[in-house]
Amino acid sequence: MQQGGRLYPIGIQTFEKIRNGNYLYIDKTQYVYQMAHSSSNYMFLSRPRRFGKSLLTSTLEAYFEGRKEQFKELAVEKLETEWTKYPVLHFDMSTAKHVDKERLESELNLKLIEYENVYGRGEGEENVNQRLQGVIRRAYEQTGRQVVVLIDEYDAPLLDVVHEEKDLPVLRNIMRNFYSPLKACDPYLRFVFLTGITKFSQLSIFSELNNIKNISMLPEYAAICGITEEEMATQMDEDLDILAGRLGVSREEAVQKLKYNYDGYHFAWPSPDIYNPFSLLNAFADGRLDSYWFGSGTPTYLIEMLKKYNVLPQQIGGRKAMAESFDAPTERMTDIAPLLYQSGYVTIKGYSPITQLYTLDIPNKEVRLGLMKSLLPGYLDRRTTDGLTTVALLYEAIYEERLDDALRLLQTFLSTVPYCDRTNHEGHYQQMLYVIFSLLGMYVDVEVRTPMGRVDMVMRTSTTLYVVELKLNQSAAAAMQQIDLKNYPERFALCGLPVVKVGINFDMERHTLKDWVITN
Repeated sequence: MQQGGRLYPIGIQTFEKIRNGNYLYIDKTQYVYQMAHSSSNYMFLSRPRRFGKSLLTSTLEAYFEGRKEQFKELAVEKLETEWTKYPVLHFDMSTAKHVDKERLESELNLKLIEYENVYGRGEGEENVNQRLQGVIRRAYEQTGRQVVVLIDEYDAPLLDVVHEEKDLPVLRNIMRNFYSPLKACDPYLRFVFLTGITKFSQLSIFSELNNIKNISMLPEYAAICGITEEEMATQMDEDLDILAGRLGVSREEAVQKLKYNYDGYHFAWPSPDIYNPFSLLNAFADGRLDSYWFGSGTPTYLIEMLKKYNVLPQQIGGRKAMAESFDAPTERMTDIAPLLYQSGYVTIKGYSPITQLYTLDIPNKEVRLGLMKSLLPGYLDRRTTDGLTTVALLYEAIYEERLDDALRLLQTFLSTVPYCDRTNHEGHYQQMLYVIFSLLGMYVDVEVRTPMGRVDMVMRTSTTLYVVELKLNQSAAAAMQQIDLKNYPERFALCGLPVVKVGINFDMERHTLKDWVITN
């Protein structure tokens, strides 16, 4: 994938291939050096999917194999003086997704054979744990150097079954058995690194391996995966100019659009703003903004879990939590926070040292819109496509400053949505309108809040700021009164745009908008 002669490593997770193929590489090698010279030799890093965990693991492999020539002009070249070559065992567990007991055992067997062909297999070594222990010991004896073990996506075989009573214990036992030699082999090991999405409890999978340093939320490793604004501005300087040209906007506007769509992740506090690397590189390669990361993995499982935990759309973001309640093992979770955080659907947006509470929220526009699109079918029966078309037509009318037409369009559409018994309560309509209004964010800046019993929206187009208050079974006048009560025009005076106030009343009997008032 390239733009203007630059190659972008989309889907390429091998350090050697990126360096030899002259692809763009965002230099993270200072972290590799930092990890290798840390006081802890056992480390674990959790990050969402497609955030660069596999590339980091591959970079560590090249570093520990002493491949100095591949690190020319990178940060580690100035830091490292020895370039010692260690034997490296690299296990990529992503090949063991969606497997049953037999296929998991077969995968582990193949992975071990690869290294047994190099270091041999001892007599009587039958089980995977005996064989791994044997390979580690012989690699140490044959090379005279301690061994590096890298396990990428250690939790991949378990993610599918994490909430199943039947299959999880079976697969977990196999993996626990496989990882068990890491404790006994400590004298032979130079460095052990594991990556994953979820934080499984050490008790359940790493047995007695209680010396793993979880670096996932440490500020010094905050930017180890993903791309920071500084990295984009310096290492992708020309790319930004080319992208701006392709989008037909100034460089500053291009940065703003990228920021709004793909930035906003923080995995520690304090932390620089982190851009989603998968989305960012795709946007540069295609010369347009799209839903890359969210679109690359349909979160049907997430939607099921939101239902299971009774989480409303407006409750996904804006959560306050202690670290232990979201950076927590997911196999015994009683709340959806760990799943939302570790999957990348919410991220850290603030921290109070007084209460030690973190603020978790949806990171950016791409994730917010992706979530809302996924939730829409739950409210519109089989009318989802019509719903998305209606949102586009709503925007068109708003853009042309035909707000009355926009609301009439919404009124007509909602009156055609099939009625069912379970929707006969206030909350359902609040949620549905929250989702629909949020989806207007595909076209304009939208902020939607629902504090108790109404939808409260601020929508910003290039020419106007709209403040919308929605009441259920009351009157448009009551909604307008609420806007005046809050002095909205004063609050938004600094934005420099004329403010238009919109009061809407929703009729629950007819399941659609009843009346509205629009004033400047």
